[in-house]
Amino acid sequence: MPANLSIKNVPDGVTQRLRDRAARNHRSLQGELLAIVEAAVQPEPEFLSPAEFLAMVRRLGISSTESSVDLIRADRQRDEHR
Repeated sequence: MPANLSIKNVPDGVTQRLRDRAARNHRSLQGELLAIVEAAVQPEPEFLSPAEFLAMVRRLGISSTESSVDLIRADRQRDEHR
């Protein structure tokens, strides 16, 4: 069964920023607060180990024609010219 939650003593500035955010997102203040709470309690994304990531890349057929050494060298050269 849904619960009713209440936040007391919210400073005026915070309330106004919430109202502004709700308006930007075309939601009521209540809808915006619910969206914020729902986003806050989403499960953490799972991180892949390097081996799992490599397996996924291979499974998807992603490849590069450049070597990592060449990519790093080019990146360093760009940094030197900034």
